[in-house]
Amino acid sequence: MVVPVRNPGDTANACIHSAVEQSMSPEEFEVIFADDGSDDGTRQRLAMVAGAWPNVRVLHLPPTGSPMRGRNAALEVAKGEYVYLMGQTDRLERTALERMYERAMATDADILVGRLEGGDGPPPRAFDADREHADILTDGLLSLLTPHKLYRRAFLATERLTFPEPGGTLSEQAFAVRAYLRAENITVMAGEVCCHLGERPEPPVPPAVQAAELRALLDAVDEAVPDGRRRDRMYAHWFRTAILPQLGGDVFSLSSRERSAVFTALRELVLTRFPERLDDRLPVHLRMRAALLRAGRPDQLVMLSQATRETHLKADLKELAWNGGVLELGITMELMWTGDTPTCFVPHGDRLLWKPPIPLEGLGSAERVTDVTEAVAAAGFDAYLRHRDTGMVHMIPVTSAVALLPHRDRMRVQVTGTASFDVTSTFLGQPLPSGFWEIHVRMHGGPHRARARVTGEPFEHSGALADYPGRPVVPWWCDEGLPGVCVEPRLLSDAIALVSQDTTSVRRRDHVFFVVPVPYLPEGGGPPGELVLRRAGGRREVSVPALVEPGEPGMIGGSLVARVPTRRLPQRDLLVPGRWTPFLRMEGQEVGLRFRVRMNRFGGVEVHPAAAARLPERRYPLLRRIATRIPGARNMMRFTRTLQRRYLPS
Repeated sequence: MVVPVRNPGDTANACIHSAVEQSMSPEEFEVIFADDGSDDGTRQRLAMVAGAWPNVRVLHLPPTGSPMRGRNAALEVAKGEYVYLMGQTDRLERTALERMYERAMATDADILVGRLEGGDGPPPRAFDADREHADILTDGLLSLLTPHKLYRRAFLATERLTFPEPGGTLSEQAFAVRAYLRAENITVMAGEVCCHLGERPEPPVPPAVQAAELRALLDAVDEAVPDGRRRDRMYAHWFRTAILPQLGGDVFSLSSRERSAVFTALRELVLTRFPERLDDRLPVHLRMRAALLRAGRPDQLVMLSQATRETHLKADLKELAWNGGVLELGITMELMWTGDTPTCFVPHGDRLLWKPPIPLEGLGSAERVTDVTEAVAAAGFDAYLRHRDTGMVHMIPVTSAVALLPHRDRMRVQVTGTASFDVTSTFLGQPLPSGFWEIHVRMHGGPHRARARVTGEPFEHSGALADYPGRPVVPWWCDEGLPGVCVEPRLLSDAIALVSQDTTSVRRRDHVFFVVPVPYLPEGGGPPGELVLRRAGGRREVSVPALVEPGEPGMIGGSLVARVPTRRLPQRDLLVPGRWTPFLRMEGQEVGLRFRVRMNRFGGVEVHPAAAARLPERRYPLLRRIATRIPGARNMMRFTRTLQRRYLPS
């Protein structure tokens, strides 16, 4: 295992621990840290790690500011049959190295790509399924060009593959491309996550240097791939991801010096290496940038960037329903200009044209640049779930269709469809892990590629117990109004709290009924509970029994009903005028509910959605509160509690 480091500070903690604490025996693997002249104490820390672990080696190198030299030096001295490359902020799963090695040996792989996790985007298509003899294009390997792979060391030596020095991100990609194109067998492990990617701050690279790195990368492609459709597809990838995105954004628009350097370097590269036929493989907004770059119009590129900077994808959840234990999400999405202004297209005979926000001067055939007919017909979307805490991402199946809607003398394009969520098999045929999952979508194949988190107003909350034993699934909306799914809430009270913003009230003469949604009920019914209302700014509390009324699992949620007596004049244990904060006592715990109660002086009761309230702070006796203000008293109390926990019997 090779890990280049350079002044990582505490950000390398997870990496170091995960590298040395693998499930394999220390005699079966080695870890090589290549230190690029760190001066933040990393040198001494790695020396301590090497002293404690016999399979750890540290290379102390002169500083270069790039991890390339460290990787090359470590590859020269590595002894293992395979070598895994990772970064100083990454983290390996404990069994990752063992799983990857066993799989590489079983498939006789020159390169093995283990599943990676990181960022908030959708997972690469390459991780849709396990693969052997994966192809760089067909199987989506161009989206996996970081160093994080298991390489057969003999393969690297035979092919004389090294990282360009010093080099940036494109040089790393060039190494991966050369390896992909020369390997006889590339294996992809799509199941359990092997490596969690950390943040990789990229130092700024001068445009001329970046253009030179990209030119070297294209030379590597030319050496192995003959001229034709396959090479065009590979060229279009870097045209779309490495060149055209630089022709927009604040840096390009606001800095004339930066704009001049970027424009000059990229235009020369495009005119010599990227033929105009590649533009047909681009979405229309990037096709426009390519045309303006070739025409030598940086001024119009700035205008285009400023006019389209707020273009975004709006995706609304329109329907949510259970179908045989599968949660179906009806989603409608559309490309928007600013706010809620939809992007419209101009009918031109049997064609559909994009109306750019700037004049088309000096671009020759404007129709060729702005024609989106085929792109609109092929539009669709992907949907994926992202774990709120771990960042884990998983795709879910979708069906979609394109709808053209008249809008004055133009046409709007909407993509509608259904995403299906099956907790028992969404994760590559395995049950999905527990926790909160956000819903994201990515529109593809259309006039503009974009991704967004699904939005939508809350409506009927109905959870269900999944077929997988004892695993409830609860649709819910966060405080910002964004929908998501909670898999296996810890307790029923937690599940009720998630959907409690839809609580309603019914006023009667001397009492009020509060009806709180219940997304599901365990077998045998729910446990008894209490609704607790605490008055804001005071110590008054009202507690009443709350009875659960079952609904229809997977179709109509149940409800928790509490009858609270009221009075207009202050009286103990009764709801009186003022603001009240609700809590639910159930299953030995108390949780805050996501609404607030206000009773006016005329006896009217209003319920308003709100963030879940925190439990009130514990109030200690007066003498104890005074004692804790004495200097040093708090530390003494903590020390005493620690001694009690460690040494006194419970």
